[in-house]
Amino acid sequence: MFCIQIGRNRGADTMSQSLDALLRLRDLILNGDLAPGERVSELPLVERLGVSRTPVRLALVKLEHEGLLEALRGGGYVVKAFGYDEIVDAIELRGVLEGTAARLASERLGRRSELDALRTCLRQLDSVVSPSSGPEGFNSYVALNERFHRLLLGLAKSAALERAIDHATSLPFASPSAFFFAQSELPRSREMLIVAQDQHRTILEAIENREGARAEALAREHARLARRNLDLARSDRSLLEGVPGAALIRLRDAV
Repeated sequence: MFCIQIGRNRGADTMSQSLDALLRLRDLILNGDLAPGERVSELPLVERLGVSRTPVRLALVKLEHEGLLEALRGGGYVVKAFGYDEIVDAIELRGVLEGTAARLASERLGRRSELDALRTCLRQLDSVVSPSSGPEGFNSYVALNERFHRLLLGLAKSAALERAIDHATSLPFASPSAFFFAQSELPRSREMLIVAQDQHRTILEAIENREGARAEALAREHARLARRNLDLARSDRSLLEGVPGAALIRLRDAV
């Protein structure tokens, strides 16, 4: 029993180190401490992060899977840079998958009470979109927006789709709120939030009415707001610099 407990403790410690290495290495990349095109390998990272080689190796493999790193033929990895078209493709892919989620949600809806959590989230979003919410409402909006999208995915009742969307949104700049803070600096930011919230409402209505094709089309269109925010961020370098991971965007692609 004692040996089994020791084994479990070691396993838990390795998992903790692996998660720590993954989070810290991801931050180094997204913050620009590891620049696009820079080569990264195990041994220097072991020393830099203060962990053993196994957690670093696992973190590198995971970040390659996410798309932040590219494996080199001769060994090691290089930090990936992202062009405009790649980011647009990632947003478009998320839109396709979330559209499918909205359609399945409408087709697989059992009791209307299954929508209660989504309705509650929608009411909470209404309160932060209101002009009376003040600037702090933007931070609340990000968390609630992410929750809305996760609840929508849950209504699709598809483990395969969940895995696909989790992978798609692990790509840099592909999440529903990826360029939100760039948008929040614009004079028309509140107006854009109202548009996004209206789209949330119509998606919910389409699912409730079991209008699968309409729900799918609305969800795909909703995802394209992220592309509009990307274009706004590209038009003003100061806005682009406010986007997490902006260091990975190729400068020659920014206007």
